Amino acid sequence: MDRLLQSMKITINDKIYIKDPESSELGKKIIQDSILLIHEIGFEKFTFKKLGLAIESNESSIYRYFENKHKLLLYLTSWYWGWLEYHLVFSTNSITNPIEKLTKAIEVVTKVIEEDSHFSHINEIVLSKIVINEYSKSYLTKEVDEENKDGYFTIYKRLIARLAEMITGVNSEYKYASSMASTVLEGNLHQFFLKEHFPTLTDCHNSKSSTCYFTEVVLKTIQN
Repeated sequence: MDRLLQSMKITINDKIYIKDPESSELGKKIIQDSILLIHEIGFEKFTFKKLGLAIESNESSIYRYFENKHKLLLYLTSWYWGWLEYHLVFSTNSITNPIEKLTKAIEVVTKVIEEDSHFSHINEIVLSKIVINEYSKSYLTKEVDEENKDGYFTIYKRLIARLAEMITGVNSEYKYASSMASTVLEGNLHQFFLKEHFPTLTDCHNSKSSTCYFTEVVLKTIQN
């Protein structure tokens, strides 16, 4: 798996960016520092001018890669979901038992993120915190339908489809596989948000509790 991950490239819809940031050291620097800066000050206060100061480059150089900060957020969140999808596929590919496969899949998409050394310019731990706090801002816009048609959310939708397929693999008669799969992904983000900001509203306080919660919810529901 390590060898495969070393050569892995997350493919992002080329309509999201003007120039592929993975194609140059400056582009990678933009991604690396934008993650750190958004985490530090929040997406609302984040600007390309501030990012330019952080990377010691002209603001105009960032616009050669991304049209605006909304597109940059779409890129970062798409990369995260693509990275998670790869881990899901690699972790479940050799499992033949449907229940074991689904249980492992839920673990992969709900566990606390650890840094992946295969991508030195991306801090997956910090990026996961951005996804938890900022992901909804990438699609709660007036342009969401048009962007959806252009495939901006393909990776996220594909990840949900993979999880839904594993759910029907356990119970082919369960009618709400896609709803359950999307609930797991969105619900997990919400549980992590509650843990950080409204701890009295969740019981998921340790590193494995979110995984345990969603495993119980999914398996008891679809096997009932």
